[in-house]
Amino acid sequence: MKALVDLLENKFFEAAKAAYPDIDPQSLFETIEVTQSTQDKFGHYQCNSAMRLAKVAKSNPRAIAQALIDHVDSGDMIASMEVAGPGFINVTLTRNFLGRGAQALLVDEHLNIDLPEKPQRVIVDFSSPNIAKEMHVGHLRSTIIGDSLSRVFTFLGNDVLRLNHVGDWGTQFGMLIAFMKEEAPDVLAGTADTDLGQLVTWYKASKARFDHDLDFQKRAKKEVVALQGGEAQALKAWKMFCAISEKAYQEIYDILDVKIEVRGESFYNDMLAGIVADLEKKELVTLSDGAKCVFLDGFINRDGDPLPMIVQKSDGGYNYSTTDMAAIKHRVEEEKADRLVYITDAGQATHFAMFFQAAVKAGYYDPEKVRVDHVPFGLVLGSDGKKFKTRSGDTEKLIDLLNEAVKRAYTIIDERDVDMDEGDKNNLAQALGIGAVKYADLSCHRGGDYVFSYDRMLRFEGNTAAFLMYSYVRVAGIKRKIKVDVDALIKSGESIVLTHPSEEALALHLLRFHEALDLVANELLPHRLTDYLYALAQKFNAFFRDCHVEGSDEQNSRLLLCEATAKTMKSGFDLLGIQAVERM
Repeated sequence: MKALVDLLENKFFEAAKAAYPDIDPQSLFETIEVTQSTQDKFGHYQCNSAMRLAKVAKSNPRAIAQALIDHVDSGDMIASMEVAGPGFINVTLTRNFLGRGAQALLVDEHLNIDLPEKPQRVIVDFSSPNIAKEMHVGHLRSTIIGDSLSRVFTFLGNDVLRLNHVGDWGTQFGMLIAFMKEEAPDVLAGTADTDLGQLVTWYKASKARFDHDLDFQKRAKKEVVALQGGEAQALKAWKMFCAISEKAYQEIYDILDVKIEVRGESFYNDMLAGIVADLEKKELVTLSDGAKCVFLDGFINRDGDPLPMIVQKSDGGYNYSTTDMAAIKHRVEEEKADRLVYITDAGQATHFAMFFQAAVKAGYYDPEKVRVDHVPFGLVLGSDGKKFKTRSGDTEKLIDLLNEAVKRAYTIIDERDVDMDEGDKNNLAQALGIGAVKYADLSCHRGGDYVFSYDRMLRFEGNTAAFLMYSYVRVAGIKRKIKVDVDALIKSGESIVLTHPSEEALALHLLRFHEALDLVANELLPHRLTDYLYALAQKFNAFFRDCHVEGSDEQNSRLLLCEATAKTMKSGFDLLGIQAVERM
């Protein structure tokens, strides 16, 4: 089934065509707008088309609204419509329609949500740590936002490619090789092992030496040239750095249940010279202080001078802009992407705006055919309101943060239920700890900063993962308590009959799941889904308060409504990358 708002917009579009047959259908279509009502007294939905149609139809908005009502095919979907204010149309749906809709999602694996006839090819670029560096809390947002958006795109029937554009090329590897030749030749030779923590230590030391030692700087640059030229020893060292780093990153991805394909900057190396040559051929390149630059409309520096997008440095080297231009060209032309999504911190917004504009000017993608979005996010802050760091002032390692969340979740679970089996405690702590971290992040508007607090994210009250997981357990507990075979009820065709306003409100919200997912996919805001799930838990709690289930005349119907709630909530958890648990 289509989303409710789409079904209603179709009905009002058909009504507009019938009421105004002389007006161009495209003009009518552009005026149709249906939104969820902001208050219960205004019904379930509101059609705002009459005011927009007034200019086209050259009539009074209230008269237009009534004309639309007169021509709407209500069928068994719409219970009532009324004109309000200057021409709004308040729409209330029938309880029978809502009950059948809630029942339909029980018998469909996909919650009765229509899939597109032609799936879009969506490429999501997220996480993107740098080789030979630890993943830190700054990578948390990109990773879980990207994972959640990828899950939603996939659920809505798209062909999704998840790409990890790791920083695996550049001067830093020349520095590291030069340093290790002096300090750890046995590791480079393969006669001794190392790990990512040690690589990071060596990298920091090599960077410090590079900044102050001219002789070392020259040696490091020679190693960069050797690596770029494909010299065997340099390539072997580089591959070792990548393997060690990716193994450490995979440990984090496994904890977070994130699947992603590594395709680093090095993948595009052979394309870079061709990109610069192509930009020169299209007369988009200007030489500035020996560097090849693209100047774009609307971009200036602090002094008011044009801001260049450098595609080849004066020393002949390439940079992020060159690689990103190659990547976007490859993703559109070779991967046949219909939509590209890049998820990074907000500090990179200017870079993305510039290279998107440059890619359009170069003809690498057509905005009318391919949608390209940068999805920026704010900072993770500590309790002091500053960038989140450890007590020693270092950047928090992501693996340490996740392990601490699980440890604290275990403590809470142990205090609440000392008799729980140890294995169950550990499993629940893992689900709750990781779920709490994810939910705390995804429930915030990604554009803003948020304060990281273990205590707040692990609370069982308010808009938290713990509260939602407990709500899901409560729903599952009803089924266990009553001991009725719900699957048999579903197969028997037992109906969901809504007799109480709280049942109606819950069923309506269940049918709005599709709308919530469409909002996430269109606006690229995961908190639209967390808001939906929090409201679902609240509406279920109101239903549970107002409507007796066990032993009531409506027991079977209400059990099915509980099951529809559990199924929707579990699907929502999965789209956030959160594990649902049956007991707490």
